Amino acid sequence: MISYPNAKINLGLNILRKREDGFHDIESVFYPVKWRDILEIVPSGVGKGKVDFSASGIAVPGELSSNLCVKAYQLLNNDHDLPSIKIHLHKRVPIGAGLGGGSADASFTLAMVNELFGLNLTVEELENYAAQLGSDCPFFIRNRPALVTGRGEVMNPIQVDLHRWRIVLINPQIHIGTAEAYSNVSPTVPNLSIERIITKPIHEWKNVLKNDFEASVFPSHPTVKNIKAKLYERGAVYASMTGSGSTVFGLFKNEIDLDDLNNCLIKWC
Repeated sequence: MISYPNAKINLGLNILRKREDGFHDIESVFYPVKWRDILEIVPSGVGKGKVDFSASGIAVPGELSSNLCVKAYQLLNNDHDLPSIKIHLHKRVPIGAGLGGGSADASFTLAMVNELFGLNLTVEELENYAAQLGSDCPFFIRNRPALVTGRGEVMNPIQVDLHRWRIVLINPQIHIGTAEAYSNVSPTVPNLSIERIITKPIHEWKNVLKNDFEASVFPSHPTVKNIKAKLYERGAVYASMTGSGSTVFGLFKNEIDLDDLNNCLIKWC
């Protein structure tokens, strides 16, 4: 079985307050985009409860035990005594880029194992498993635009449609860890919520729909700041860093020439 886990972008990201549990309350809109990994899962035919994981494409860091796809399988195996499987991940979505690629891979693994072995788990049950893997993971179960609150696990459908726009995603191949991005953040509750801003015409987003991580990331990574500036210079109606970086996206009416952005990964959606 093969699937194509997709990335997401953040349309605005407010960091509202630090919680007693050490996490932060946020507000954002997650929007799925067509930058995809390739994920294959097949039964190994040998025993139960084991994962043979391999990867290609962009290097996947970390030990096998910390891989989110492996963790997703093991989470289901704890409750369902599953046959052993082989997983191959061809990684195309950059890592540490604010695109949720690892979260998508994990959630797609849950959905694929559910289908492969006929577990008949509901969407809500899959979301509960996904929430145990990471705050962003439940989003990729339904994979539709959502208003995200809490620490990122509270999701409600929201009407946002960018299909008439060309979305360009630019990744400067800089890895920005979540801890680094949060290190210089000053949580603030804004006067205008993202839920209200997102209902405005897109050409009004520029000065009001903000990603709070930019204030933390831009001073230490001016390349990311410069990419956003270049997108506006080229005529973007709206541009922003997504998540905790380092990817920046822009909304355009037409495709533009970006050949001068050397050493960047560029994806049109």
